[in-house]
Amino acid sequence: MELLTIGAFARASRLSPKALRLYDELELLRPARVDPDTGYRYYSVEQMRQARLVAWLRRLDMPLAEIRAVCALDPGDAARAIRAYWARVEAETAVRRDLAAFLVDQLTDQSRRDHTIMLELRYSAHSDRGLVRPANQDTVYAGRRLLAVADGFGPAGTPASSAAVEALRFLDEAGELPADEVLTVLEDAVRSAGEAVHDVAGGSQEVGTTLTALLWTGSRLALVHIGDSRAYLLREGNLSRITQDHRVQAESLLLLKALAGGMDPVPDVRLQEVRAGDRYLLCSDGLTEVVPDTRIREALGAPSAPGDVVQALITAANEAGGPDNVSCVVADIVEAAA
Repeated sequence: MELLTIGAFARASRLSPKALRLYDELELLRPARVDPDTGYRYYSVEQMRQARLVAWLRRLDMPLAEIRAVCALDPGDAARAIRAYWARVEAETAVRRDLAAFLVDQLTDQSRRDHTIMLELRYSAHSDRGLVRPANQDTVYAGRRLLAVADGFGPAGTPASSAAVEALRFLDEAGELPADEVLTVLEDAVRSAGEAVHDVAGGSQEVGTTLTALLWTGSRLALVHIGDSRAYLLREGNLSRITQDHRVQAESLLLLKALAGGMDPVPDVRLQEVRAGDRYLLCSDGLTEVVPDTRIREALGAPSAPGDVVQALITAANEAGGPDNVSCVVADIVEAAA
């Protein structure tokens, strides 16, 4: 087996000797041999492929813990993991882009909205146990300002999802919040929700909940999202998903982020410009795991009241086997009555 000194291996792999020593300590890239007398590290030529993969993933700013996981996978699974990571990066970048645009809009006072049109929400919400699960661990809420879906998991999933939504309910009773304060208020509310879930979970990461919510400011919707429940927007017949699933891999049920014991909640937050005629859907994965987006768009596009659309979506999930709890909130943006 041909061995290279750490200096030669560093030059060939585009990793510095300092980085190689760190990756050795982290058990990410161990040397093929360590001299027992000098402690000098030697690497095999066969390790070059993994070293270059690590270097490339570091250029993507992938955290070391995720790089370790990717390097342990076979090529096909590794490719899927990298694709899922980059989709998450793009989604988080989009959130920051929207926030930057909002701040520019606020600071320059060049809003494009028509302030003469008063808008309001018309909404409906329902949660169903499904056909397989023995209990319903979802919680939904819909009020004149707050819409929320939480999908609990673990032995105390129901109390967890209920605690998360309850921690946000005060926002429904609060007065209208200035647009430049609403994201901070939402982040503080989610922090309180995380503490409430932590109390329910007793510190166990096996108990927790997703949380996806929209808060109406009177002119915009503020979104907060953590987990793999989803929010959709139907605008002029076009359906778009406005949340990113926080899963380790796109096809995995293992959540990367959630409100759970021992986890620091870092939700996605953004402001959503609204138009009269917009229709929003919040839902747990009991819907999206069995009902395709084409069917969801068809149901949302029907000229029906929000309550009828909610029932149609839940019926579709149960007709597809109803393997999980399914919860939906549908809200329409309409011009307020004079």
